Amino acid sequence: MRRILMFLLCLCALPAPAASAVNVLTTVPEWAALAREIGGERVAATSATSALQDPHRIEARPSLIARARAADLLLATGAELEIGWLPVLLRESGNRRIQPGRDGYLEAASLLRLRDVPETVDRAMGDVHATGDPHFHLDPRNIPPVAVALTERLARIDPAGAESYRANLASFRTRWREAIARWEAEGARLTGMPFLQAHRSFGYLAHWLGLENRGELEPKPGIEPGAAHLGRIVASQRNAPAAAILRAAYQDESAGRWVSARTGIPLVMLPYTVGGTPEAKDLFGLFDDTLARLKAGIGER
Repeated sequence: MRRILMFLLCLCALPAPAASAVNVLTTVPEWAALAREIGGERVAATSATSALQDPHRIEARPSLIARARAADLLLATGAELEIGWLPVLLRESGNRRIQPGRDGYLEAASLLRLRDVPETVDRAMGDVHATGDPHFHLDPRNIPPVAVALTERLARIDPAGAESYRANLASFRTRWREAIARWEAEGARLTGMPFLQAHRSFGYLAHWLGLENRGELEPKPGIEPGAAHLGRIVASQRNAPAAAILRAAYQDESAGRWVSARTGIPLVMLPYTVGGTPEAKDLFGLFDDTLARLKAGIGER
């Protein structure tokens, strides 16, 4: 009897189990990383895609549909980045909580003013996003508005955690401001650097750091380049070559290597999102490693 009593007393002394986690599904890794920053232990955040997948082109497989079915909140980029698969995922999930217009659906693009909005769009232009460039996470100044909206949405879904979410937001914003100041100081010597890119992935990064985009290896967005097109790019670099050819971790390197071999321009792989390189473990690591790779690619330390 005494042993049973002692056992029961020990059970009572154990800490109470943590509150049930809010299940957050994001379309891309950067938003899952942000959800972990804001949500802390109250949030279980996963991404539908990895850093080594093209977020434009994935399939809504049964395993992903099952994850969407269990989600309390879905955080998407929007701006047509996921247009080929997200509508299918939302429909097939049967989850009313995460449908557009509900508290469980948040679209980051709706919170920002996007760059490079085309005046007209037709199929002949390739994979052009009618509402603007969706790769806006590569300007770190675009992250805080998403963090604020995410905080309020989590607080609405999980009122008991509201104070925790807002405290985490305050800490994140302070650390993020300090990091931006550091990144901008480190990137000052990159201002004016001319570059080529495999796809229109780095427009916001270029705008933030003051880089000069000399064009894309793709003849049109989403269209694989042929030898004739790449030959024209090589010819265009003879008099005023770019300093680097940039590609995202998920993008094929063959076209960039072909141009690099014929021009001597270094091909630089950037993580693009969280998980794209071993160093890009979170949002801070993403920009730390992006700057490190840009500087190393053009011979600076």
